[in-house]
Amino acid sequence: MIRRRGATTVAVMLAAVLGLAGCSTEGSDLASQYREGSSKGYIEGDGSTLSIPVADRTDPVEFSGKAEDGGTFGSVDTAGDVTVVNFWYAGCAPCRAEAPDLVSAYEEFADQGVQFVGVNTRDQVAQARQFSEEFGVEYPSILDNAGGRSVQRAFAGQVPLNAVPTTLVLDREGRVAHRVLGQLASESQLRTLIDETLAETGGGAGESVDGASADGAKGASAEGETDDGAADASTDGAAE
Repeated sequence: MIRRRGATTVAVMLAAVLGLAGCSTEGSDLASQYREGSSKGYIEGDGSTLSIPVADRTDPVEFSGKAEDGGTFGSVDTAGDVTVVNFWYAGCAPCRAEAPDLVSAYEEFADQGVQFVGVNTRDQVAQARQFSEEFGVEYPSILDNAGGRSVQRAFAGQVPLNAVPTTLVLDREGRVAHRVLGQLASESQLRTLIDETLAETGGGAGESVDGASADGAKGASAEGETDDGAADASTDGAAE
């Protein structure tokens, strides 16, 4: 009996561990869950950063949702600006820990063509407002909790969001330029990503324009040489 009980206990413990592992596996890619409309939990990211070269960026992300102030906020409001998008909710410990860094960065870049928007993945209006008041958050947050998740779906189609918090930096065209999974390491980390994105001069489009200008200049030069050659030939002929 003792041996059987011991074996049973071990089996129960093993089943529990496997069950937890299964939950982690299912939740390891919340992007697919968002597309499926799942309301499962979150996985805390490791703070890893992904920077996407201009040439490799996907199409601009279009998003819109109801903000905690009752209005509507979305990509049409951030068009032409570098935009920081932070996915969070009030009960998320790393979200609370990084809030002061986000607020500091917002205050620093507010008049430099940079906008911030939060995407609250769980809370109702009262919880979201309490969080904003506690940490002095002045930028808007979209309430994108269970039942809709339209904003999360929009970004999941571009960059997998498998951790909350997640912070994205969008370029002036609305394309994802940088992603930080999990809590920001510091304000300086976010500042660096914003500065790099602000420093871009149009990316691929600019390069195409420059290339076209260069080709045009070469063409003009070639035409000039042709015209000069024709003029010389005409002069020589007249002299004869």
